[in-house]
Amino acid sequence: MQPVTPRDKLFEALPEGPRAGAPADATRSTFARTGILPSQAIRALIAAGEIMGAPDIAPEQIQPASLDLRLGKVAYRIRASFLPGANATVRDKLEALKFHEIDLTKGAVLEAGCVYLVPLIEQLKLRSTIAGFANPKSSTGRLDVFTRLIADNQDSFDAVEEGYSGPLFAEICPRTFSIKVRYGSRLNQIRFRRRVGQQLDADERPGRVPDRRLREIHSDVGLVEGEAAIREGLNLSISLVPIPPSGLVGYRARRYAGVIDVDAIGAYDAGQYWETVKLGEDHRLVLDPHEFYILASKESVSVPPAYVAEMAPFDPLIGEYRVHYAGFFDPGFGYAEGKVPGAKAVLEVRSLDIPFILEDGQIVGRLVYDKLTDIPDTLYGQGIGSHYQAQGLKLSKHFKLG
Repeated sequence: MQPVTPRDKLFEALPEGPRAGAPADATRSTFARTGILPSQAIRALIAAGEIMGAPDIAPEQIQPASLDLRLGKVAYRIRASFLPGANATVRDKLEALKFHEIDLTKGAVLEAGCVYLVPLIEQLKLRSTIAGFANPKSSTGRLDVFTRLIADNQDSFDAVEEGYSGPLFAEICPRTFSIKVRYGSRLNQIRFRRRVGQQLDADERPGRVPDRRLREIHSDVGLVEGEAAIREGLNLSISLVPIPPSGLVGYRARRYAGVIDVDAIGAYDAGQYWETVKLGEDHRLVLDPHEFYILASKESVSVPPAYVAEMAPFDPLIGEYRVHYAGFFDPGFGYAEGKVPGAKAVLEVRSLDIPFILEDGQIVGRLVYDKLTDIPDTLYGQGIGSHYQAQGLKLSKHFKLG
């Protein structure tokens, strides 16, 4: 009898079905289990006409457990953020709120401090067991661009109900930097969750991994190096110890810097947009109200291949600040079989109305994990152009360090 390895234990909660490397049509079993759909199941939804786009959805939009969404041809400058509610479409409300239209086919600048609504190229026609939920892409969040998904007849942001059929829109509010976008730019992404039958009707997050199971996973393969603080998810603390030899602990965004083209990779001198944050021996940082910081977790984290993770939203119980805009962590992030976790969680931190002191090692957020219906055929960091695998403290992909 073969011994059970830590990798085997990753799959204990998953019934038999296709594994990594399975062809795209071998996804029947992924639609018979509760959880987040992997890349091959997303391809199956596209092939079935449940996810649509014209131009067609490109292969590079499909991530290990999510789909990048593309901006359409026009942006609307609007008076204020809004939700359509259960009995209205987005366009029903848009007519009364829009100031003017902006053509995106040749590129256009979205000004910091303004709110825009952009119809997306992708539309959905989901089966009754599948719902969607969205987040900004990592690079979008690290630019301090507040981006949320809106859909018809929905009463919450970043979510579409099971069986949703209709268009999708992105609400975009650049906070610090004005940005240049164009038709086809990708600022946010969507995941799909499948609920099995009626067994979980009362469960708001089917597939969520409970703390008990997280402790087992950590014991088997390691979610962080050393002891894991697990309470309603994996708790993360802030690192404010200077990085040698520079003494850097983070970055603070410069106000009134230049425009950033969201599709330009490595095009900007970081020093023109960011000032470095260095601290004294007390390892204590005072967050100035309404300033934007890039910091890193003390822990290096891991997302094993059978799971995805998401940074929990703002929690007023731990302080008057927001710690993350871009919440998705893909399967395989920071993961290498038999090795300690190797990627920091980079944190997009903004204090709210009052100054707030952070100290080294202070708990600032938590990762919640969900199970996948199956192992993705491609993992994060494995030949898909992943920019943040094995990262430490790191700005978005748009910047180069002097």
